[in-house]
Amino acid sequence: MMSEKKISVMIQARTGSSRLPGKVLSEIENKPMIWHVINRVKKIKSVQQIALITTKEKSDKVLLDIAENEGIIGFTGDTKDVLNRYYQCAQKISADPIIRITSDCPVIDPYLIEEMLQFFLKNDFDYVSNIHPATYPDGLDAEIFSFQTLEKTALSAKLNSEREHVTPYIEKHPELFKIYNFENNTDLSQIRLTVDQKEDLKLIQKIYSLMSPKNDFRLNEILDLISKNPKLLKINSKYKRNEGYLKSLKEDIFL
Repeated sequence: MMSEKKISVMIQARTGSSRLPGKVLSEIENKPMIWHVINRVKKIKSVQQIALITTKEKSDKVLLDIAENEGIIGFTGDTKDVLNRYYQCAQKISADPIIRITSDCPVIDPYLIEEMLQFFLKNDFDYVSNIHPATYPDGLDAEIFSFQTLEKTALSAKLNSEREHVTPYIEKHPELFKIYNFENNTDLSQIRLTVDQKEDLKLIQKIYSLMSPKNDFRLNEILDLISKNPKLLKINSKYKRNEGYLKSLKEDIFL
């Protein structure tokens, strides 16, 4: 029996990234990247709890230490079955609804997520995201879903890609879930503000450096900065969106 439900952000993170190992600990303005993600998420005003969910690997204990230092929940679960990690954690902390954030989004906009959350709370959808199709920059991705939706997905999804990336099963089954895509007025999906490669990190470090000492700048401030410095986007322009998911699709086998 779950105790009182709490609006929860769950940030998935691990140190063992295949493309840029240790990226979550990479320094941006003298703080690890994951610190920036956590502290931006803390500014979502309606959120009642935040959990950093990582693996049981020894190398990820540092993330539990960071969670403790930042006064948020730390949780360990499956390394590859991230869907199960979400499900187990959500059960334990009575998370409902759940806002899913990944640790490679150090410029995530808390005001955008609050707007999405209010839409979710006022409407009857199982799943609200801003990525199907994406109209916001890569790195401002957020997904919001009920515990019931997570449970149904965790018990039904079979493919590796569905379990490693948590929500593809939902998107593939509009007959089972009421889905809504939160769209921006202008399509900015070609702008890459996520961190998956060393060039991505270089761009984010440059943005933070130019914005310093302010570190909680919003999307519109980043867009203003880019409009004044258009060469910034050339730093990581050779990479495409969702490379990790596309890679795991190729490797799909039934569990």
